[in-house]
Amino acid sequence: MAEQSLLRINNLKKYFPIRGGLFSREVARVHAVDDVTFDIKKGETLGLVGESGCGKSTTGRCILRLIEPTAGEVWFGDRNVTTLDKRALRHLRRDMQIIFQDPYASLNPRMTVGSIIGEALVIHKLAKTKREREDRVVHLLETVGLSAEHLRRYPHEFSGGQRQRIGIARALAVSPKLIVCDEPVSALDVSIQAQVINLLEDLQKQFDLTYLFIAHDLSVVEHISTRVAVMYLGKIVEIAPAKELYTNPKHPYTEALLSAVPIPDPAVKRKRILLEGDVPSPIKPPSGCRFHTRCSVRIPSCSENEQVLKEISPGHWVACQVRA
Repeated sequence: MAEQSLLRINNLKKYFPIRGGLFSREVARVHAVDDVTFDIKKGETLGLVGESGCGKSTTGRCILRLIEPTAGEVWFGDRNVTTLDKRALRHLRRDMQIIFQDPYASLNPRMTVGSIIGEALVIHKLAKTKREREDRVVHLLETVGLSAEHLRRYPHEFSGGQRQRIGIARALAVSPKLIVCDEPVSALDVSIQAQVINLLEDLQKQFDLTYLFIAHDLSVVEHISTRVAVMYLGKIVEIAPAKELYTNPKHPYTEALLSAVPIPDPAVKRKRILLEGDVPSPIKPPSGCRFHTRCSVRIPSCSENEQVLKEISPGHWVACQVRA
């Protein structure tokens, strides 16, 4: 399993300090990502889902070292990303790229589309001449469904869906192996979401890409993912092949998330699972299982014993002592 993996995350942690007092001492910590372990095989899409604030985007940014992890390891092939110096990390950026959530904020408004996409070609010395760079940018624009005439326009001249296509072209510019898709369709209209998802699937086949697809919308993740990992309050609670997770969820939190997904057919009835209480604070997470304060099947030991992922069937891992 590990030998085929393009990316391996081992015991990844990211804590954000909260400072206060006269000398700005650390008075508490936000446990954004707390001991997360998973792997992504070459050519697959791992969907990472969960509520807002559960640590999904932080995980993606720690993998790329856009923010520094507190602890743990990130292995890309045979290289430990967390120990690389700045020069080696810059070189690795060719293989690992990101598509950001907000297509409005992620593009420099003072740069033309040609400059935005071509910037990485300059940094990594992938185009010898200006003409060669422009030809490559035009090809990338056409690949994502835009045209050569967009080359000298500015981001404000495009719609949200078009801007996200520009973001995708920018990520593709350096021919990466892995792309972290950080909620790439959550800011778009539903009809545009489908177009962007289809584009990402086509590009994956065309360029043999591997995706970490971060989202909070399970209906979006279902269509693009090979496997799905469910995250709650900084921890992975279930990982399974996509079809298995959607038809046979085991963790109570996964069941609750799936029960909230709208069904287009009004004749199909689904029992809605309403969770009790609110999501606990990541500053002081509950002891034992993080989900026990809201779980309908909890037993007394759930509040004492921290749950680890256990394999209950091939490729299906659950962190729940009641269900596993």
